[in-house]
Parts: sequence; C-alpha cells; structure tokens
Amino acid sequence: MKITLAMVLSVDGKSTKWDLPDQSWASEEDKTHLIKLISENDLILMGGKTYETAKKNIKPKAGKLRIVITHDPERFSGDQKENQLEFTNRPIPELIQTLESRGFKQMLLLSGEGLNKQFFEAGLINEIILTVEPVIFGRGRGIIAEANLDLKLKLLSFEKLNNKGTMLLHYQVL
Repeated sequence: MKITLAMVLSVDGKSTKWDLPDQSWASEEDKTHLIKLISENDLILMGGKTYETAKKNIKPKAGKLRIVITHDPERFSGDQKENQLEFTNRPIPELIQTLESRGFKQMLLLSGEGLNKQFFEAGLINEIILTVEPVIFGRGRGIIAEANLDLKLKLLSFEKLNNKGTMLLHYQVL
C-alpha cells in the first residue's frame, strides 16, 4: 500500500504552536491544499489526538474511510460509522494488512509525531507532503518523536503557495 504522510510545519519544524493542539496558525492555502488531499484519498488514517482536534470538521461520507488509531477505541464508540469512521488499537502492520485485504491501495496519513514514528520505524511511509509556513515557534511537537532513523528523501516537487512564503514540498522516501 502506498502511504503518504501530510503535515503542516513551521520553519523550525514544529507541527504545533507550543503545546496548543490546533493549527489555526496554518494559512488558508494550506487548509485548501489539505481539503484537496482529503478529497483525493478514500482512506485516511489519523491518531486519536488528531481526530479530537479535527473532529468538528470531519463529515463521515460513503466511499471514504477514516481510521483513527487510539489506545481506547471504546471511548469513541458513539462516533463510529462502519466503513466511514472506525476506531482501532490494532498493531499498525496488522491494520495495514487488513486494509489491503479490504481493497485499499493508498492511504493518507494525517497524524502527529508519535504515530508518525511508528510508521517511519516500520518503513511504511512512501511519500511526505509538507506545507512549511513562514513562522517560528521555538517549542512544539515535530514531524516525528525521537527515534534512531536514517531515511533519505528525494524532492519530487515544490510550490510557493502565497506571497508570505508558504511552501508546499513533496518528497519520496527512498
């Protein structure tokens, strides 16, 4: 399965502003790009914290499956809609095998540093799409929790999204 990680980051590599969970600091151009990415993918996976932050904007829809990985799937049982919004705590390799057996060929990963670490360590991420906003926070979460990795990337494309200097970078993981 092709797995693409998409994130918005500050110039200093932070995906959150300090410890605040929202990304209201992201540009309108990033939000538009994210909506486009979501519309192009029938399978979207996120972590529990990402789900809670984005919950108000998620509209379950037939033909689009969102999977939320959480330590406590029962906590979200009232939100679950089979084949549209599902919650799990299954190990990632097992979950990916199940999703492939359900016919999925590609997935968009919208998550934070902890879940990203698990995907990177398992060697499952094929592409990374980053929006880099021209801001510096100094403190906040990054793209990945601490790990011993040595990944090489190839820049596939880049685009300036606005006059402020928001950049869209698309990488292939080698």
